[in-house]
Amino acid sequence: MSEARSLPTAEERQAIRDGVRAVVTQFGDDYWLERDEDGRFPFEFHKAMADGGWLGITMPEDYGGSGLGVTEAAIMMHEVASHGGGMAAASSVHINLFGPHPIVIKGTDAQKRRWAPRLISGEDKVAFGFTEPDAGLNTTRIKTFAEKVPGGYLVRGQKVWTSTAQVANKIMLLTRTTKYEDCRKPTDGITIFYTDFDRSKIEVRRIPKMGRKAVDSNAIFIDGLFIPEEDRIGEEGKGFGYILHSLNPERILLGVEAIGIGQDALRRAAKYAQERVVFDRPIGMNQGIQHPLAEKWMYLESAWLMAMKAAELYDTGQNCGAEANATKFLGARAGHDAAWQAIMTHGGMGYAKEFHVERLFREVSLVRLAPVTEQLILSFIAEKVLDLPKSY
Repeated sequence: MSEARSLPTAEERQAIRDGVRAVVTQFGDDYWLERDEDGRFPFEFHKAMADGGWLGITMPEDYGGSGLGVTEAAIMMHEVASHGGGMAAASSVHINLFGPHPIVIKGTDAQKRRWAPRLISGEDKVAFGFTEPDAGLNTTRIKTFAEKVPGGYLVRGQKVWTSTAQVANKIMLLTRTTKYEDCRKPTDGITIFYTDFDRSKIEVRRIPKMGRKAVDSNAIFIDGLFIPEEDRIGEEGKGFGYILHSLNPERILLGVEAIGIGQDALRRAAKYAQERVVFDRPIGMNQGIQHPLAEKWMYLESAWLMAMKAAELYDTGQNCGAEANATKFLGARAGHDAAWQAIMTHGGMGYAKEFHVERLFREVSLVRLAPVTEQLILSFIAEKVLDLPKSY
């Protein structure tokens, strides 16, 4: 649970929307279609968001941030995802919000002063080396190992699905500092580092993928990376507990991003249904077109209400695990289904890149898959809310 904070007023919420929209709408469909085709990181968009101060919305004020909560961050990311950029727009900035959270909660004052301002200004771009090919969601089974040496650690191992490794100059790295078999508890012996992305010691291989092409995903291979002692976050061996602090905010943000993409696709579908004339009448006059779109609107709005409940619970210092997981599940489902219905509404033209809905569908599909599966969310709700026995 987080420390309690006051919730934003309706006027403050609208001010965030207006401010973010003023930046995001400078980058239209053509910009994001080009990024989807060429796979180039959206540097211009990232810089515009940084220049507007949005990358520091959740960072402490003492280090140049705005010190705001998950509610404000969720409103921001919902707006970012709602104007054609999809997950490419969202992923290029959301890692700044709660990815570096271990720095905020466990970093020393010197570390925060060294790292936070550069994240807020956009000078530093971070890759996150957490997931491993043989461990998957079972984080306790990671094998990347940081061996203690004079002055720091020497790291060897590999990671997969490491975002932004093509453009990053920093990496947040999750490693073992004690082997699994030597730990009293599976969660012991895991340590977090934040250090320079040394490409002479880290090989990066880009993973071609279905969507979000502009924000790269990679397999990385680490061979003899030296990390100085001062780049370790918190205590050695306690890193697993630190990453738990960012899981609920992450799930809330991903959920609202999916909702935003779904609502974007739905707006495009409704507009097309009004304008497309077949058999001398707009196709939107047909209930076979109307009703599925109306249903998707209701699911998206319901998911948004869950997201706001989860964010407000978090910001007021209350337990929000069930609501955060539900936000991710419901938001991803609603966004995915709305984007697919948008394609169906466009008919054959929905398959064409010209109308952008196929791109939004590819973008939002990611949220159903990662960073936590729907099945694990269902198991969590079954166990923690319904008090059913653990099934795995």
